[in-house]
Amino acid sequence: MISAARVKELRDLTGAGMMDCKRALQEAEGNMEKAVEILREKGLSAAAKKAGRIAAEGVVESYIHMGGKIGVLVEVNCETDFVAKTAEFKSFVRDIAMHIAASNPKYLSKEDVPEEVIAKEKEILRAQALNEGKPEKIVDRMVEGRIKKYYSEICLLEQPFVKDTDKTIQDIVNEQISTIGEKISIRRFVRYQMGEGLEKRQDNFAEEVMSQMKG
Repeated sequence: MISAARVKELRDLTGAGMMDCKRALQEAEGNMEKAVEILREKGLSAAAKKAGRIAAEGVVESYIHMGGKIGVLVEVNCETDFVAKTAEFKSFVRDIAMHIAASNPKYLSKEDVPEEVIAKEKEILRAQALNEGKPEKIVDRMVEGRIKKYYSEICLLEQPFVKDTDKTIQDIVNEQISTIGEKISIRRFVRYQMGEGLEKRQDNFAEEVMSQMKG
């Protein structure tokens, strides 16, 4: 059994995606050095080497769901105009825009979530755990686990990719970095849903987008 802590340690060392790190550790039977070699051989650790480079080119992609019910604008950066114009990069950015339409993230990354939002969520989760009759000594551990799930629901980079839920959006970004050979970063996005905030019945447009992507 490979622990989450070991997977995170390997990810911090290499910059590779969580699922790739887990598979490498399983293949290496838990040996960290061997797992690093496996990732390097597969070219999946390249993301870490490019992390400090400047990504000032890229594209702003728009996606409008059929019927104009949901609209998304997303800016994704790369290092060169040459890459920004490639069909592969444009397809990747469009997938990100469609994912945002389907999954409705509130923030880009964990670092963008205001401290007061997390504090309030922890307070609610703690109360829930105590109401479930969980022992006080394990409540804090349960809350931390549920906060991780909360991040995966509201943060774009932590969300499971709708086309492949075994991978997060961050994993998909890292794969593109390894494939294209340039630093790639999702800079910002905005999502509009028709009628959002109005007091009226809303169809589940997000499910429609998700089914369209998977189809």
